Amino acid sequence: MLDFNLHAKTSKLDIVYAEAGPPDGPPVLLLHGWPDAARAWEPVASRLNDAGLRTIVPELRGFGATRFLHDDTVRDGSAVALAQDAIDLADALEIRTFDVVGHDWGARAAYTLAALFPARVRRIAALALAFQPRGAFELPGFSQARKFWYQWFMTLDDAPALIRADPKGFARIQWDTWSPPGWFDDAEFDVTARAFENPDWVPITLNGYRRRWRKDEPSDPDYDALYARLRGIDRLDTPTLMLQGAVDLCDEPASSAGQDACFTAGYARVLLDGAGHFPPRETPDAVAHAVIAHLR
Repeated sequence: MLDFNLHAKTSKLDIVYAEAGPPDGPPVLLLHGWPDAARAWEPVASRLNDAGLRTIVPELRGFGATRFLHDDTVRDGSAVALAQDAIDLADALEIRTFDVVGHDWGARAAYTLAALFPARVRRIAALALAFQPRGAFELPGFSQARKFWYQWFMTLDDAPALIRADPKGFARIQWDTWSPPGWFDDAEFDVTARAFENPDWVPITLNGYRRRWRKDEPSDPDYDALYARLRGIDRLDTPTLMLQGAVDLCDEPASSAGQDACFTAGYARVLLDGAGHFPPRETPDAVAHAVIAHLR
């Protein structure tokens, strides 16, 4: 069982995280997705630990017990912000180089880390989300757009008030519809949803999605140079594993196909039979097996 009782102070956050496995093992950051929590990694982390890997599992900004240090910090929910948080955490722990395994938002952060900080990241594994060259969000076709209803909903002027009124209800819809039924029970959702009680969960959620499609969402100016640099990067020089649920009902599996040319240091894509959008929870054995083989 992961114990989220460790704290790391950065310039912007008090990051709460769990650490497990041999202290001298190769360090691996496990970055969770939305709408989920760091506890999602428990079944995978234990398998990585048994394989000799040291896992570091943070609660992302806006989730769980992680808190902003200053009220006036922009609640920036971009992958650039998440990537910088990961670097800041590694610096606080005096870890120079590390591997990254990310799911959903964590996957986008993993790609962004490889793009912006290639000297710090040895290998990455990304679950559920395809690589986006230049960090650009492009309007998808009708089939995928239909599945992205929640993103379009969040761009509406009146949507923030509705989400603030029932953030857990909004998250539950995604759990109910992004994977084939039967992969979770009410008790697990209720425990996970405590992470959404963070006062910044709604602001980070809204910024993370609205900024993709609206021009008026704020960004943290401290990251301006990183945003500019990311816009010029369309290939990654970091060995990459991509794991996609074969029945992902949020991000269509076809969206991650045919991207080999975007990776110059090796790329493997694996479809996980029977898995939907939450592979770390749905098929932890398959995820851990593929990740361990990739990191070794």
